[in-house]
Order: sequence, then structure tokens, then C-alpha cells
Amino acid sequence: MRRRARHPAEPENNDRWLVSYSDFITVLFSFFVVLFACSYRDNQAIKKLSQAIHVGFQELGAFSGGQSTYGIAYSDVTLKGSIGPGPGQPQTFSSAQKEQADNRSEATGVDIAELQKQLEASIGQEIRNHEVIMRVTPEGFVISLKDLGFFNSGEAVLLPGAANKIERIAKVLSQHGLELRVEGHSDDQPIHTDEFRSNWELSTARAMTVLMLLIDNCGIDPRRVSVAGYGQFRPIADNATPDGRQMNRRVDLVVVAPAVPRPVGP
Repeated sequence: MRRRARHPAEPENNDRWLVSYSDFITVLFSFFVVLFACSYRDNQAIKKLSQAIHVGFQELGAFSGGQSTYGIAYSDVTLKGSIGPGPGQPQTFSSAQKEQADNRSEATGVDIAELQKQLEASIGQEIRNHEVIMRVTPEGFVISLKDLGFFNSGEAVLLPGAANKIERIAKVLSQHGLELRVEGHSDDQPIHTDEFRSNWELSTARAMTVLMLLIDNCGIDPRRVSVAGYGQFRPIADNATPDGRQMNRRVDLVVVAPAVPRPVGP
């Protein structure tokens, strides 16, 4: 009887774990690629969401006015493009700006879009020249008067013709019974002159110049207007560049809310 030949036992393969390991590494690599792609694509969306949450809390009074987490003023993040139109172009609001304008319209009882149209009809040339810029912020509808069209550097006296521009703006605003806050702002360049010892004094003096013009020449009810000077501490652009500093030198007319005349006396 023939015996079957014994075949030698095959050696055990100790490298089979490499197959599972390579599959795991491939899946892990794909996972991180997907994470990177998502973060790169949605970077702006995340910023917008973060800003929307921040603005929402500010509306509830949780945060004070100022700059966003990303170091950019609310008006420039949520309303990107509101720095000003290109030469010869009308000033337009982005979708985020329109949404904020709608919310502000409900809060103030004033149609912001209609107000914008009326102002564009009255000061269209100044807007095209970037002397006046309109934007919506959590604090209200803002009309910025840039110093290049209204003041000489380091001075609080209106340039020739500047009063007429403000009067045309006031004529539109006075039709809506608005409550206004006149805000003076400056860049961060130190100032120390015989007239102004600091940017606080310069920004406040400019705001007071505009305020008195609104009251004395434009018939704005003094009970419906207030004034504030912020110096260089509420910038809307980077002070590291000449263009940024020019953006920050401004007097803002902030539409706060519709005003009800307050009784005089006790």
C-alpha cells in the first residue's frame, strides 16, 4: 500500500495585518482631505455664521458696539462692499446688508431702503465721489461723512460747500421724524495742536460742528439728536494704510430710532 507523500506545512504569513493597516491609513487620509476641503470651502460661511450670532447677541444687548471677532467692523463684515461704490456706480446693499436693513426698518419704523433711495437722489454725486458712504450696522443706519469732503486735516471747521451737502442730507432725514446720533471719529495718528490736544477733542469738535449745523440751519429738533466723540477707538478700516486711515476719519450720522418729542419741564 502506497503512502501519501507529506507536503511540508506552508509557513504562516505574519504580514497580513499590513492589508488592514493600509486600508485604515487610506481611510484616515481621505477623512482629513475631506475635512480640509470643507474648512477651505466654508471659511467665509463660518465667518458669516459667527458674525450673525455675534450681531444677534448685540441686538439683545449682550455685546457693546465695536469690532467683530475677526477684527473687522460689523459694517464691513456683515455688509461687505459697503465701503463705497466704484467710480460712477450707485451704492448698493449686499444680501446680508438688506437683511439687516429690513431688521433695522422694523426696529425703527423707517423704511431703510426707501430712505437710501431718497438720499441717493439728494447726494448722489457725493456718494459717487466717496465723500458720503451709507451702511447698516447693529446700532442703526449710518451715513458717514468722510473728512476729505467736509474737513481739512486736523481741523473742525467745515470746508466751503460742505454745509450745503449736510443740509441736503438733513432735509431728507427731517421728513421721517428720526432720532439721530452724531458721532465723531478719527484715525490713530497722534495730534497735539493749540486747538486740539488729542483725537478725542478733534473728533468731538467735528461732531459738534455738524450737530450745531443740523440744529441751527436745518431745523432738526434738538430733542431728537445727540452727540458723541470716539477718537480713534472705533475704526472701520485698518489704520496701517493711508486709505484705511482716511476711512476712519469721519463723522457718522446714525439713525437710531423714530423719536417722540419729549415734554419740556417736570
